Amino acid sequence: MLARQPAAPLRPFVKVLWATEPGDAAARVARRERVLPTGAIHVAFLFGEPLRLFRDEDDREGGVVGRSVVGGARATYYLKDVSRPSPSVGVQLQPGAAEIVLGVPAGEIGGRHTLLEGLWGSAAAEALERLVDAPSAAGRLIALEAILLARLPRVRGVHPAVAEALARFAAAPDVPVGDVVQATGYSHRRFVTLFRDSVGLTPKAYARVLRFQSAIARLAARPAPRAIEVALDAGYSDQPHLNRDFREFAGISPERYRRAQPDSSNHVPIFD
Repeated sequence: MLARQPAAPLRPFVKVLWATEPGDAAARVARRERVLPTGAIHVAFLFGEPLRLFRDEDDREGGVVGRSVVGGARATYYLKDVSRPSPSVGVQLQPGAAEIVLGVPAGEIGGRHTLLEGLWGSAAAEALERLVDAPSAAGRLIALEAILLARLPRVRGVHPAVAEALARFAAAPDVPVGDVVQATGYSHRRFVTLFRDSVGLTPKAYARVLRFQSAIARLAARPAPRAIEVALDAGYSDQPHLNRDFREFAGISPERYRRAQPDSSNHVPIFD
């Protein structure tokens, strides 16, 4: 995978641009993979086979979504087909950027995949055509960057209360949500609505996903730390607390995740 930061004008809205080519290691081995939640919104353009998702591990047929797809912010994993790899390119958005880049509140697309055509109209098909014509993965990143830059005249800022909450969660995912809400001066209900519309998840769910991601990063450390150390360092009360969140967000235990040794931390191959 090729990945880099976007140009400076896009950085408040786009966290990373990425592109893949057939032959990536994870895609060659497994036919399906478990994609773990990041709390972020992703936009992807696929140039060969369209995105195919599975309801669960027993579902062998799956269902086709499309080639220009928005993955809303999630608090659980999903299963996707990786048996027929093809070139792709996409972005991970910054929290709060959905309405700016996609033209829709994040809460309306949270927890599911949405066709980009439903948000951008004909501009989605035009973008896919332009990206297909790019000569290389690096060229696709440049083309996608230009497409997003062209949409910037429509921008408006992230709500200040949401921006402050995101900064506090990033610094300490285990900060009590009630403390964050109280600091904004808004009622709990009003702030949750503001946050969900900007990010796609409630403040509590978003903070839990950040803590889960912190645990994933620690599991990848070498030498491998003990599970209890991972739990406490990531802000969990104990190891059973970590285990419960792992099964909810990833569908597997921390130990099974560690044994899988995924090449990409949020893409766990399923061998069947």
